[in-house]
Amino acid sequence: MKKSTDTSEPLQSQDNLISLEGSIETFRFESEQDGFAVATFSAEGQHKKIIVVGALSGISPGETVRLWGRWITHPKFGEQFDVKTFIPILPASVAGICRYLSSGLIKGIGKKFAKRITEKFGAQTLDIIDKDSDRLSEVRDIGPKRLNAIKSAWREHRLIRDIMVFLHSHNLSMNLATKIFRQYREQAIKVLREDPYRLALDISGIGFKTADKVAHSLGIPKDSPQRIRAGILHVLKEASSDEGHTFLPENILHQRAMEILEIGDVDEIKNAQESLAEEDRIVIENTKEEIKAVFPKALHICERGVAERIAYLCSLRRAPFRNDSESAILAFEQKFNFKLASLQKEAVSLAMNGGIMVITGGPGTGKTTIIRAIIDLLSHKKLNIRLTAPTGRAAKRMEETTGMESQTIHRLLKYNPKLGKFIYDEINPLPADLLIVDETSMMDIVLAYHLLKAIGRQTPIIFVGDADQLPSVGPGNFLQDMIHSGVVPVICLTEIFRQARQSLIVVNAHKINHGEFPIIPKMLDEDDALPDFFFIPREDPEEALAALLKVVSERIPSRFNLDPVSQIQVVTPMYKGVIGALNLNRELQKLLNPNLDYISRGGQLLRLGDKVMQLRNNYDKDVYNGDVGIVVGFDREFQTLRVRFEGRVIDYEFSELEDLTLAYAITVHKAQGSEYPAVVIPVMTQHYIMLQRNLLYTAVTRGKKLVCLIGTKKALAIAVRNAKHAERNSALAEWMQALV
Repeated sequence: MKKSTDTSEPLQSQDNLISLEGSIETFRFESEQDGFAVATFSAEGQHKKIIVVGALSGISPGETVRLWGRWITHPKFGEQFDVKTFIPILPASVAGICRYLSSGLIKGIGKKFAKRITEKFGAQTLDIIDKDSDRLSEVRDIGPKRLNAIKSAWREHRLIRDIMVFLHSHNLSMNLATKIFRQYREQAIKVLREDPYRLALDISGIGFKTADKVAHSLGIPKDSPQRIRAGILHVLKEASSDEGHTFLPENILHQRAMEILEIGDVDEIKNAQESLAEEDRIVIENTKEEIKAVFPKALHICERGVAERIAYLCSLRRAPFRNDSESAILAFEQKFNFKLASLQKEAVSLAMNGGIMVITGGPGTGKTTIIRAIIDLLSHKKLNIRLTAPTGRAAKRMEETTGMESQTIHRLLKYNPKLGKFIYDEINPLPADLLIVDETSMMDIVLAYHLLKAIGRQTPIIFVGDADQLPSVGPGNFLQDMIHSGVVPVICLTEIFRQARQSLIVVNAHKINHGEFPIIPKMLDEDDALPDFFFIPREDPEEALAALLKVVSERIPSRFNLDPVSQIQVVTPMYKGVIGALNLNRELQKLLNPNLDYISRGGQLLRLGDKVMQLRNNYDKDVYNGDVGIVVGFDREFQTLRVRFEGRVIDYEFSELEDLTLAYAITVHKAQGSEYPAVVIPVMTQHYIMLQRNLLYTAVTRGKKLVCLIGTKKALAIAVRNAKHAERNSALAEWMQALV
């Protein structure tokens, strides 16, 4: 159930709504998707606990609130209070204040200190905390550290409460309050009043319609130039974040803007577009096909910058690393007692010449062997060879296969949160004699721009990747554009080597990539040799779910001796649905980690020992989108959760937990760049919209020792046949060709 927010009139003034004051005791159920919750409520003046239902995001257990709603009778659960809206209030009684402070809402105050503080200050407690907080040091065992934590937490809590009051007064959803506070801090109310459309541009998860609702409640008219400009920027932002475009053709932009703004006059859109161009917030350029392309300013800087940098690096003439490539390759082959294929030799020879190049190919085609050969041939020269990849898992895999240190691109370039920029850039180039970048298909145009900016004129760079995998999550088509431009030398590996041909994972990955149905081995007896590729037929999503849970928790661990949490990864095409990542995580968590030590925030239950994934780059914490860790501790009094990422333990404020999600099951996009000992993939017709060849190919190639598909052969066939994928608007290849 969602709050009734269709009218601009504040809900507390609506007729026929009953008002209740009291505190939320416990949540019995919270939905991570829409904020719907079932909770027990202790109302002022009533001894009997009340069951309240509704969209209660933003309320914490122990918090005092005023609810508006109606009494309903549920056919199964009886009388309930159906909440239409709410507002946080401060408790008045000493008992209420003690309960409020005991809830853990204010960092540094648990049950013990809540009792001591209220015993000391009584009904004046909240006034003391708000206006004379230094007096808290009069309470036994409250030292400087705890006092500072309480002061900071109270200040944040008060600001969030002010934001919630503002949202409530404008009939808007309370669950936005924490997100708004985290983005704007003390400036939040000012931003909301002066430019509410910034919400859609600045905050992930807040769309234009929500920002437009705030603007409407503040009296900003529908035909306001401010609103139309914001609508255009939102359409461009959505096109880049959701579809990967770096620009939109002008006619498409106008069409989408008119739809979202509900405006019929295209001239109003054109005028706003002209104004944005004059303000240097967008850039308009004509492409080779005479398309008028409209770029967000930042993406134009990145794409143009990448084209210029690659053209410059291609124009340089460097001294070769070695002039004896042929004899050096022969010595390498004799040393390791095997022969490089002709294309592998060509790639190694090209690398010895220095410069910029691309090596692309599918699994088993020898990309890693080439990297090893290049490193070996240069080992005697004592060069500073740097290895990097877009994600932590990809960098770790590169390190394991080469025996050399590898870092993520973010760590390689050393982001400085205080300065808001990378330390290595065009002014301070990265110290390296050679840079090798793996999993290049994952690099979006923004990351590519920052990396290329930091490459000095004397540093050759080798990009390695699989061009047939999914494109980057972020905007642009960097690897494909480099290949298609014809500007950068490319070695395309196609031969599957003998050892790799023994793996059904490799063979089937190439079959899928060529549009052929994969080989499905027959069911085996217990004594048979185990293949590395399985298909388990299930027609119904519920049956597929049951089979998946059994495979992950019992069958694979017992037959392959793999740990279900650390070594088996469920990779699914979809986020929602019975076999989408959201539901699979709930079910797998219950099955694999029934630990009773947990916290619940925003509908998400996090248990001690849970496998979790970081959802967005956090430069302050030095953790990045896609990093996977294990929950290793909670501190409820100071409201922190601890996660171990590859040997590093990171503390999260409870208010930051929306940056984490369970990672027992992840989407294919989130799995990109990683390899796992075993991968389990549901393939059902319910995922029809996502049944694409490159998506299935990417999922299958995540498995190192075992791949298990569960679903229907029909769905598998649909995915294999469907070679269509949404084209991305990008000017990179065209600009590279023009600049060389």
